[in-house]
Amino acid sequence: MTGLTQALAAYVAHPELGPRRAQAESIARQGMTDTIAVALAARDEAVTRIALDYARGQAGPAEGGAPLWFGGEALPPARAAFVNGVASHALDYDDVALSGHPSAALTAAILAQGHAQGASGRDCLLAYIVGYEVWAELASREPDPYHIKGWHPTAVFGTVAATAALARLRGFEAPVAARALAIGASLASGLVANFGTMTKPLHAGRVAAQAFEAVTLAGLGLTAADDALEHHAGFLAALSPRGQVDRERPYRPGEPRILATGLSIKKYPVCYSGHRIIDAVIDIAREADLDAAQVARVRVGIGRAQASMLRNAAPVTALEAKFSAQFAVAAALLRRKVGLSELDDAFVNEPAMRALYGKVEIGIVEAPDPEDSAFSRYDTVDIDMRDGRVLRSGEVRYPRGHAHLPLAEADLRAKFEDCMAVWRRQAGGDASSLPSAGALYDRLASLAQIDDVRTLFRG
Repeated sequence: MTGLTQALAAYVAHPELGPRRAQAESIARQGMTDTIAVALAARDEAVTRIALDYARGQAGPAEGGAPLWFGGEALPPARAAFVNGVASHALDYDDVALSGHPSAALTAAILAQGHAQGASGRDCLLAYIVGYEVWAELASREPDPYHIKGWHPTAVFGTVAATAALARLRGFEAPVAARALAIGASLASGLVANFGTMTKPLHAGRVAAQAFEAVTLAGLGLTAADDALEHHAGFLAALSPRGQVDRERPYRPGEPRILATGLSIKKYPVCYSGHRIIDAVIDIAREADLDAAQVARVRVGIGRAQASMLRNAAPVTALEAKFSAQFAVAAALLRRKVGLSELDDAFVNEPAMRALYGKVEIGIVEAPDPEDSAFSRYDTVDIDMRDGRVLRSGEVRYPRGHAHLPLAEADLRAKFEDCMAVWRRQAGGDASSLPSAGALYDRLASLAQIDDVRTLFRG
């Protein structure tokens, strides 16, 4: 029986997407488009600037380099991928699936490699689908949430997935692809303890950079274990929270996994663990025309892994607020929206916000989500008012923007244009380096028809 590492390598070398390829490409294109938008809006984030300064110091000659999406000089592809990857995750506004952030993990690496070799848009979309498939297959073997153990799935699975994507783009045959996957598995790391700090978006940048490292070394002939993914001391076993991972099940490729699980596009620029409660609070506040000053207590029910991610009970910075159930509730109560304008240190520390933080109580919903073990089956919000009323959300199954509750096309375009508007304000005189928001959005909408992705960002 062919082991998992070799079976996935065979798929990477010769993927078969079947009759619904165009649908799979459409989902991948949507993820890549959304990722570029949120990276552009993160141009002036401190973590993006630090990543850029670091990459400049490490870069070396830039001939044949890949562009920084938000403008500026080209860098060698691996370094450009690193910076763009950090920017993709800097606002925590990027899409979600498979208990992580697939597009932040994949897009930066794919477009940098695609630029380096003049790949077509369709080649890049295929690489994305292949990377997503590898991530989905690996993650599907574990019944327990990786976050509880301390692993950030974007960092650990993303590294192997991005390696698979680059191996596909470079046209590796199975033996070389297998070595690349095994090398990538040894490079993978990233801790939940660093959520709410700049190191979390660093994970996404490192995913892209390490994918380049893995495929480059594999292409040069560096050896690695034939069974690095499924070995008893290999990738899956080492990560497994309680040792329940299935290392033996044969891999049987079928329809692309992206068709089944899709992508969830974020409506709010905060940790996805808080999106259902934001929806619930906004709905209650609007329906009851609620006065936040009259709230006595807010009882929130979320999953245990979600609670571990929403770790900041009394945030003092916008970065900490992204990982705070208390902030999510308070912002939704006070402004009935949670957008980029709410992610501001001054707003986080407003007296009305700080007063609400202390009124939020977190309870645990033990029933796991059968579709994603990092979440509870549902979240709940109960708001106790000073006049004795209790306003209840009921069970909230999916947040707005989830693959099962998708945003309308107009909302997706509006998010893209909002992010580009932020970028233009930040870029000032450099804003002419990219086409207009509408032109870039339309260009990305036709990504499958683009012959050479080097034309993508030309103004």
